[in-house]
Amino acid sequence: MNNIHGTIVRTQLIESIQKRIDFTPAVALLGARQVGKTTLARDFAAQLDEPVTVFDLERASDRAALQADPERILSELEGLVVLDEVQRAPELFTLLRPILDDPGRRCRFLLLGSASWDLIQGVSETLAGRISFIDVSGFSLEEVGGENQSALWLKGGFPRAYLAPDDALWQLWMENFARTFLERDIPGVGSKVPPEALARFWRMLAHYHGQTWNANELARSMDVSRSTVTRYRDLLAGTFMIRVLPPWFENLGKRLVKSPKVYLRDSGVLHHLLGIQTSHQLHTHPRYGASWEGFALEQLLMKFGDRNAYFYATQNGSELDLFLMHGGGRYGFEFKCTDAPKTTKSMHTTSADLKLDHLFVVYPGSRRYALNESMSALPLVDVPDLVLLKDV
Repeated sequence: MNNIHGTIVRTQLIESIQKRIDFTPAVALLGARQVGKTTLARDFAAQLDEPVTVFDLERASDRAALQADPERILSELEGLVVLDEVQRAPELFTLLRPILDDPGRRCRFLLLGSASWDLIQGVSETLAGRISFIDVSGFSLEEVGGENQSALWLKGGFPRAYLAPDDALWQLWMENFARTFLERDIPGVGSKVPPEALARFWRMLAHYHGQTWNANELARSMDVSRSTVTRYRDLLAGTFMIRVLPPWFENLGKRLVKSPKVYLRDSGVLHHLLGIQTSHQLHTHPRYGASWEGFALEQLLMKFGDRNAYFYATQNGSELDLFLMHGGGRYGFEFKCTDAPKTTKSMHTTSADLKLDHLFVVYPGSRRYALNESMSALPLVDVPDLVLLKDV
């Protein structure tokens, strides 16, 4: 982590871009609006010794420059070509395919998107095998340093929110972000959902943060259909505002919970929607424990990825907050906002059910210690250095 003029240079992400763009002709940075993708692209480009051309597709002038003859313009460029907010021009993906396949191509592409490829019809098929994806989240605990854990938890990882000099400016940024997201960004991905309806749903989800998805209950609360709230959920997930964590299914002879759990991905957004403005308010709020669970969950998934991440729950009450398969092993994580974590009957049951190699209880403290031979208390600040390799 390096601080330059009040910013944080995201060295690991820059190195990841370099590694991937040396291997594939195009790399896509995908993440929520204002999460720092443009800054990341600029920092990466600054270290290159080659021409750099940037098209910001939110600018009318940049879109117009590509409209006349986009295939010719893009194919004749040299060096790095950055297409920012690329989801606003989905027609470009079809044009990129022959350019990326051209052995005489003299450029490589860095695509920045604020919507998942699932929201842009046909993109995955069009560029399959030609593009590498990097998920860009907000600042991680590894990037800001463990000594700043409380500030990151309260304000969240959006760079301008986290770097706000005081709580009042943090709240102001959050208000502006929420309004812009609903009124401009959501329509920008082709959605016709009324901003007022989505805002109401978003705030309602903040109160359901960390709970099992119940479409019927949410539909009744909003007086809409089950399919409508599911569409709202998928829209917020596709724009990286929420995480839909799938349940783990295994033939265990037990009745399992089969609905996903839903989290707001950024703790600062969660706190803003819940009306939490200070650390004191957070520590006394009824959703305090759920907030810690979501915050710690995101830090683990930033570290290890979400490709093989699940939660586990049975109908009789046994539950595991996060089940992760990684490095050939099976690992469990429980998130407890307590000073001294202890084992529970549920932990022993789920550890046996899932044949875990180890179970970690992640908490806000500073001391790592064994709970028994297969379970440990793990401070969240130790997650950046955690190694998950079976038999290591």
